[in-house]
Amino acid sequence: MKIALVCPASLPATQFGGILFLSIHIAKYLSNIGHEITIYTTNLDFANNASTFNKKLPTQEKIGNYIIKRTNVWFSTFLFFVNPGMYKQMMNDDFDIIHAIGVRSFQAFIATLVSKRKKIPLIISDQGGLTTHPDLKKSSIVKRILIELQKPIIKFVINNSKKIIVANEYEKKIFLNFCDESKIVIVKNGIDLNELKHSENNFQEKYSIDEKFILFLGRFHTVKGIDTLIESFHQIKNNNLLKNIKLVIMGVDFGYQNVMEQKISEFELSEKLLIIKKPPREDVISAYENCEFLVLPSKWELSPLTPLEGFAFKKTVISTTAHGIPHTIQHNENCILVKPENPSELSDAILNLLNDEKKCQDLGNSGYNLVNSICNSERMVIDTLRVYKQLIKVI
Repeated sequence: MKIALVCPASLPATQFGGILFLSIHIAKYLSNIGHEITIYTTNLDFANNASTFNKKLPTQEKIGNYIIKRTNVWFSTFLFFVNPGMYKQMMNDDFDIIHAIGVRSFQAFIATLVSKRKKIPLIISDQGGLTTHPDLKKSSIVKRILIELQKPIIKFVINNSKKIIVANEYEKKIFLNFCDESKIVIVKNGIDLNELKHSENNFQEKYSIDEKFILFLGRFHTVKGIDTLIESFHQIKNNNLLKNIKLVIMGVDFGYQNVMEQKISEFELSEKLLIIKKPPREDVISAYENCEFLVLPSKWELSPLTPLEGFAFKKTVISTTAHGIPHTIQHNENCILVKPENPSELSDAILNLLNDEKKCQDLGNSGYNLVNSICNSERMVIDTLRVYKQLIKVI
């Protein structure tokens, strides 16, 4: 089968998050079992290019058994990357099915145009919070206007798709406002256990960390709850349980970095915190392996991969009850969930895990069982392939 995967970002922009990893996992697994996979994307590059988009990236690159085809972004606004060259690129190629990941993206719009023109079935996945992301209501007037302008495009993409793959029941309910239930298929997100293995990279030596550490990994954005985390850490910084504990914050700036650093300075937390900007993937994996546990106090998530990646190393996570999180990880079964934007409750949860090593280990082991049996990329891709095959058979 020839499959076109379409997404706003791909390698080497690993900090872009779930959309990128979902497409990479599908491409890697399916290409290894004989399918022809091409990822159509932009030249986004957080790691190697200060201006974000990198014209020096190859327009076509073979990675393993799949191909990435990139076209240059003419302009971008609020993560809406406009690369018109992708239309011609896709029209010149042949494939049996198109899977667009990220419904709000310009790339999904192009994929839909190509699908209609070439009469090839279109499958879509969102991963971006179609109607529930806080930015949709709390952002600037300019951004809200742009979001309103996107609505006809979103309806166009959804109406022309043959199937919609969602990660959980929470996301399914969102799409039921746009389409019939028969169009929606639940495929749980999964992580690549083959990638998430022991690293020879000495993380603590590289970053001169002498203490044990708690890990936050995510975009530097208010939606990730970093403000809540900093306030929480400030509340308990003098507690004896934190005497030899550091908080490591890893990620890429999405507009909150300066405010974050200012808050850390105001709370005099610089000695207790380490910020690692634009971390390479190997350092992220090593951080998972060496941390005590993760803290991800998000105000919004759809189906987060970061807790699942931590589970691969039997590390539990403190997160929140916001939106799709409880549909992905389970309170007191493999994690601790607290109310979002509640620093005191988050502080109590941190101290709870630091004071109860057995509970921390038990939750981590349960998390590992979850990803080993259900939430792994192999199972996710097999289920996704089943949707592809059923759709082609029907058509």
